[in-house]
Amino acid sequence: MPDRIDDLTNGWAPLDGHVLDTLANATVERLRLLQDSSNYVFLADLVHPEHGAGLGVYKPERGERPLADFDEGTLHRREVAAFEFSRLLGWDIIPPTVECDGSEGPGSMQLFVEHSPRDHYFALRERSELHEQFVRFACFDLLANNADRKGGHLLLGADDRLWGIDNALCFHTVEKLRTVIWDFAGREIPGPWIEDIARVRGCLAMSDDSTAALRHLLTPAEVEALTARCSDMIAGPVLPEMYAWRCVPWPLI
Repeated sequence: MPDRIDDLTNGWAPLDGHVLDTLANATVERLRLLQDSSNYVFLADLVHPEHGAGLGVYKPERGERPLADFDEGTLHRREVAAFEFSRLLGWDIIPPTVECDGSEGPGSMQLFVEHSPRDHYFALRERSELHEQFVRFACFDLLANNADRKGGHLLLGADDRLWGIDNALCFHTVEKLRTVIWDFAGREIPGPWIEDIARVRGCLAMSDDSTAALRHLLTPAEVEALTARCSDMIAGPVLPEMYAWRCVPWPLI
């Protein structure tokens, strides 16, 4: 295994048209445990008969550390739900993620994004050309109710495109937003993004077929809460200020 995560290269890119099928149907050739994770996380060497070799990040359900406030065994499904929600919005900011049944049992498989761990949020936030992407993530995390947006959960990929990983603590019915992205508080959310949110809210409210994959991953109460958060953002399209109770994750990176 390479000495550093930024030595790893992937044979597949996040926007490849075949990547979801590839993640779902590739053969796992080898699993390598990634250290310093609160849950069991494996780097998976994947091989697909048509699309060759690539890398995925496998998070099995039975490797999830139980939490007091999230239902046991649901974290991997929330990882997939974050991807499905991003895709519904048309924003494509979460790496392709699918449910899988690997050697360690049911879990999620996410495409590995080539990146340098040194390029975390606090190292990148001075780059003005990335600000619009940070604002979009702040908006997404508010909608998804992300309770754990650390600085290291934003990866700088190819063409200076940001990707959000480690989205397991999302979609709770109770407000739990904890994020490091507070530099853009008070920023108005662009009109086209509000149109995306309104479209998705309408589809969720009508249980449209386009939302079936997302609704399958969440409880009815979580879908209702997500729909309400969309409505709130449409009514007040401004990123909130920091609040007095716990609103940042720990550790920050």
